[in-house]
Amino acid sequence: MQSIKPVTTAKAGYIVMSIALCVFGITMVMIPGRIAPLIAKILGVCMILFGLVKLVGYFSKDLYRLTFQYDLAFGILLIALGIILMVKAGNLIVFISVIHGLYVMADSLLKVQIAVDARRFGIRQWWLILGAAVLAGALGFLLVLRPFEGAELLIMLSGVTLLAEGVLNLVTVVTTVRIIRHQLPD
Repeated sequence: MQSIKPVTTAKAGYIVMSIALCVFGITMVMIPGRIAPLIAKILGVCMILFGLVKLVGYFSKDLYRLTFQYDLAFGILLIALGIILMVKAGNLIVFISVIHGLYVMADSLLKVQIAVDARRFGIRQWWLILGAAVLAGALGFLLVLRPFEGAELLIMLSGVTLLAEGVLNLVTVVTTVRIIRHQLPD
């Protein structure tokens, strides 16, 4: 029999990181001026941690293998982007918003595919993943377009996008990752 520890660790990590993204997003919306100097560092740390969680998820063996199927590449990408943000943490609000927007759009597109696969597997909540993916993808697109010139509005839009990304990840992991205690190996 196969150990369920990697899947349990990955699922718990996804949930914790998703909640952290939501809290950080809400903080960015509530106090954009005070959090501006710390955004690159905090976002960099979050990206590195979530990248590590994605790598653990990729190498675990959950039942459906839906949530973690793209996490090898995305985990490495998140770690690299997190390091870049921490090293180049100067006045990079526009750069951060574009990178964040591109990441969210790509992740949302992959989550749309996960929603379609989840529907095929018979997971009834597939539409929650689809709806959250469309919303997060639209917000990511807005971040790339940067319709606002003011830094505070851009920070607030980034916060709303982080909140949507956190909800998207939370919905995906809760609805698609099943842990079977006596799962047989492949």
